[in-house]
Amino acid sequence: MSSAPLPTAPVAASAFPALSRGRHALVLTALTLGGFAIGTSEFAGMGLMPNMAAELRVSAPDVGHLISAYALGVVVGAPLLAILGGALKRKTLLLALMAFYALSNLASALGPDYGSLLLFRFIAGLPHGAYFGVAALTAVSISPPEARGRAVSLVMLGLTLAILLGTPLATWTGQLVSWRWVFAAVSVISLVTVALIAWSLPDGVEGPRERPLDELRAFNRLPVWQALLIGAVGFAGMFAVFSYLAPTMVEVTGVAPAWIPLGVAGFGLGGVIGNMLGGWLFDRLQFRAVPVVLAWAVAMLLLFPLAAQQPWSLLLATVCIGMMGALGPILQSHLMDVADGAQTLAAASHHAAFNTANALGPWLGGMAITAGFGWTSTGFVGAATAVAGIGLYAWAARTRARGARICPAAP
Repeated sequence: MSSAPLPTAPVAASAFPALSRGRHALVLTALTLGGFAIGTSEFAGMGLMPNMAAELRVSAPDVGHLISAYALGVVVGAPLLAILGGALKRKTLLLALMAFYALSNLASALGPDYGSLLLFRFIAGLPHGAYFGVAALTAVSISPPEARGRAVSLVMLGLTLAILLGTPLATWTGQLVSWRWVFAAVSVISLVTVALIAWSLPDGVEGPRERPLDELRAFNRLPVWQALLIGAVGFAGMFAVFSYLAPTMVEVTGVAPAWIPLGVAGFGLGGVIGNMLGGWLFDRLQFRAVPVVLAWAVAMLLLFPLAAQQPWSLLLATVCIGMMGALGPILQSHLMDVADGAQTLAAASHHAAFNTANALGPWLGGMAITAGFGWTSTGFVGAATAVAGIGLYAWAARTRARGARICPAAP
């Protein structure tokens, strides 16, 4: 495993002829809609935790395991499908991934018991990372060079909107009828995405392809793994709190379940702010922006147990903790600097890392709750993982400093 940093290598746009403005917008809309479906399915269980626990007759930490099962599916599926799907055309792969997502969410809606649902949520997570990786590269390939960053941000906008709008709406729907209708609705949205992509995206939108072994060699470098570890560990704190927000609001804050969508929306608003702030920070500090975000996270997570006592302070805390989303664009941009020759795999693995955090956070938070430390102990658990993320950054910074001494021209 090489430790020297790689030179910056932005994703190149393909030579495919420019699309009309309307068709270009339609393709990006389709890709964004797919991201919205995926994000809504991924985070729905966090707002619906009391409802799912009651119907399935399991505890809230058990529902947290359903969230972790989905996240583990992303971790397994992202690199695997990115490599196996490399032989397919991008359009074909996008259609296959979203069709599979529709079927797996329909299975989640129909799952008869907790055990089957655990399996179906794992299966549903498999295409998540590969979809976002291929969708981002597709958006770049149909956009002019000066608009590539905006194209990728529009694809990721679907995930952000899912937290801001999709998850609160899913929570409200689940409270009104049943959580099963949420996964059924995600299945329908996924099928609409398939139809839009099939109709709007031209054939032949391709980019340079790497042979799987060459891509694996380019990917298997220490700076790449360090960036992924920072995301997997440092970001887990947000998910530790987010996953158990619904029961915390009911049991600790003492509000009615009708307040839960507002709390979930607070995380979404924080995520929107963080997404914009992360790009701004990276432009100014580059990789050094990582400890800034994680230090903010430590402070906010330590304050969470106190903030959870009152509705107004809890909602403010959800926005502040949601701003940890700034770590996403920072690490994604950094990965593009150090993963030359493995762009597709790196783009997919970025989501695998964050879903490792989505598995680790609920698991650690559930352990603390089960051990009797209370619902708000998730804040202390999250602060500990953010501190660990800072430690991983320090290791990565030393690696980069050594690489710069060996190769002064490296970024």
